[in-house]
This record gives sequence, structure tokens and C-alpha cells, in this order.
Amino acid sequence: MPIKLEPSARSIAAHVFERARGENAFAAPVLDAALERYPELDPRDRALATELTYGTLRTAPYVEKRLLRHAQRGLDKLDGLVRAHLFVAGYQILFLERVPAFAAVSEAVRQIGAARGKRMGAFANAILRRLSEEPAGDKREALETALQESLPAWLRGTLVRSLGEAGAAAFLGGSGTPPIGLRLRLGEDRALWLERLRVAVPGATFEPGAVSPLAILMRQGSDPEKLAAYREGQIAIQEEGAQLIALSLGAGPGEIILDACAGRGNKAAILAEAVGSAGGVDAADQHPQKLARLVTELSRLHLAPRATFAVDWSVGPGDVPASYDRVLIDAPCSGVGTLRRRPELATRREGSSLADLSDLQTTILVAAAERAKEGGAIVYAVCSVLREECEDVIERATLRAPWLAPCPFVGAPARKLAGDSAVLRLTPQEHGTDGYFLASLERRRSG
Repeated sequence: MPIKLEPSARSIAAHVFERARGENAFAAPVLDAALERYPELDPRDRALATELTYGTLRTAPYVEKRLLRHAQRGLDKLDGLVRAHLFVAGYQILFLERVPAFAAVSEAVRQIGAARGKRMGAFANAILRRLSEEPAGDKREALETALQESLPAWLRGTLVRSLGEAGAAAFLGGSGTPPIGLRLRLGEDRALWLERLRVAVPGATFEPGAVSPLAILMRQGSDPEKLAAYREGQIAIQEEGAQLIALSLGAGPGEIILDACAGRGNKAAILAEAVGSAGGVDAADQHPQKLARLVTELSRLHLAPRATFAVDWSVGPGDVPASYDRVLIDAPCSGVGTLRRRPELATRREGSSLADLSDLQTTILVAAAERAKEGGAIVYAVCSVLREECEDVIERATLRAPWLAPCPFVGAPARKLAGDSAVLRLTPQEHGTDGYFLASLERRRSG
């Protein structure tokens, strides 16, 4: 049975958890919709609902193991509501210093009892009270352990191979609840916009991004699409690291750019602004519906692509012409870099699929890079930090296509971070962004 919502942080978190675990829904849109239903929630409750949602999803296997110590008959036969409230309460008991254990227990028991009767409430009370009576050590250390143990073994192993032990632990720890990324138009005064937004949304906090000069990070606010600045096409919604990917290409006025895996068009919009009316951006994607969304999004921003192409790069370039000044290849990937905001991904992909993804990414990179002119700049990017999708793809692509040569980034924001290196890895712990890998290449001669 679906969870009956009430305007509280814990009930909202339980609702999202049940949808994500029971229906394979993505947590972020379900949480956004739930928060929108209750605009009267104060910012602290909205923040707590978000923390409980993502924290419980990220540590669910570990929390379940701890709950099972006190549930002799297991948890599998419980309905979604009961399981969800047990997990959310278990997360609070085990990891949150500022939430008293008795408060987490009492609220879960109250909601379970009201929905499923006193007997089920008593059952939940027994499990949670026993859990709360276990010896409690350092809850921060316990959370670090839970994050490690909750990952599938294949993912934990490849994270360590890619980032090292300390890097993998820091990546999983992330940087708390991620902010909403807003993107300004090129040339706008960010300091002025920060003041405007703080006045427009007094319950939220706004701060400048650290790696993208266009980024403003919003916390504890409601749906940014309701802002007048969004409706009027003055700002867009885009994660800060994704902004840097487009800026890393170094597009300039009058150039003709190919966005080879354009999706819904956020990066194409930055590129279109950069090249101006004297240049143009062609957008390609395998999915025509995404290209339709792209045209709509660019229109909202008073922009338009020069052309769009529905193309499957694994088959060939289709109708996409050659001789582009620059090519951006934001390839399909595992999405592991977005675990802090999409924790459900950890249990929805198998390690065996990484090899297939790596093959696909290599094929797409070579096929799309061939559309660049000699001397043209190419950026390959994925929202992943796994070596199989990052350095390994570059090594294989340059072996397959010796006319591809690594070179320093052209775009100033990426060059500032990478220096003379041809690769850049963004991580939550170091840059405050989602996890990304970027590689800068040049087409040196004809293939």
C-alpha cells in the first residue's frame, strides 16, 4: 500500500524510500514532488527530509543488517510503509548525533501504529528500542563504515582502484546534501545575482560556485523553476560540474560546434551563448525526444541550435557533417559520479556492464571526434570517476585512432584546475561538484 503522507520530514523521507526501493523510482523527482506538496514546511524540515532520504538510501544494506539483529523473522514480509519507517528511524538512531534516539523511535512507532495498528506499532517499537540500546560509538565513523559496506563489492573495488582507499572513502562521504545548481548567462554579474536571489527567496541560501564562474548554489529553497528569473530565461538549472564540462571546450565567437551527446541541451545552451550569432551549435543525440526537449530549453533561453541530428554513434555518424571547430562528447555512462544525489544507482547496475559501457564510450568518442576538423578541439566527459570509463577509454581510443592526441584544456575554468594536464577529475570532496572525468584532445591529422 502507498504511504499516506503528512507534512513531516520523516514521513516524506519514508515515502521516497519506499518508492525508490519498492518501485525502482528515482529518489530525486519523488522527493521534489513530495516537498512541493507541502510548501508550509520550514527550511529546516525540508533539509532534514532531504538528508534522511539520501542518507537512508545510501546506507540501506548496512541499516538492514543492524535491524535484522532484532527481527527474528526477518523484514522481507513487512509491507512498504513499515519497512520504510524502520529504515528511516534506523538511520537516525545509528548515524545522527543531533536527533535523540527516543525521538526517532517514537515518531516511527506513532506513524506505523496509526497506519497499521497497535500490534505493528509494538513490533516496530521492540526492534527500534533494541537497536537504540546497542552500544553507540562515534557515529561519524559508523557512517563511514556503513557507506563502504552498503556498496556492492564490485563498485567498492573499482572505486578503490580508481581513487585509492582514501579517495574512495572521501568520495563516498561526499559533501553532505548536494545543492541545486543554477547557471547564469555568460557575462552576467554573479555578485549582483546573488543579492537578487537572496531577496527573492529569503528562506534559501545562495553562494557562488567554486569551479564554474556561471554557477550559483542554492540550498533549502523550493522549486527554482518558479523563480521569475527562470521563467524569463535569465537563469537555468544545471549542476556546477556539468557547467564546467561545456566551458572546458573553450568555444569562442563565430565557431561551429558539435555537441555529440546533447541530451536535453544544458551544455548546448552554454556553447550557443559562447559562439554567438556568428557561430552555431549542432546538437546530436540518439533519442529524438531529448532533442525536442533541447529545442524547447534553448528557446526558453532565447537561443536555438543550428541543427539537430538523431544519430546512434555506435552505428555511424548518420547525417552529421564533418569539419567542426570543436566537438563535445558527454558520453553515456554509469552515472557513478552522481551517487550523492542518486544513491539508488549503486544497486541498479552490475559490474559486468562496465566493460560494455567502456566499449560503447570508446566507439562514440572515436566516431564523434572524426567530425572535428584537423586541429579541432575535442572534450570527452562522463559523470563517472571509474577508471574503466575514464582513463581506460582515452587509452583505447587513442590506440584505435592515432590521430587523436591529448592536449591541455582550452577553456579557462578547466585549465585553471588541470594546469597543463589533458585530464581532469572532479569530485565532491575536492570540488563540491558531482563526480566527473574530462579529457581534452586534438585532432592532429586526418584519420
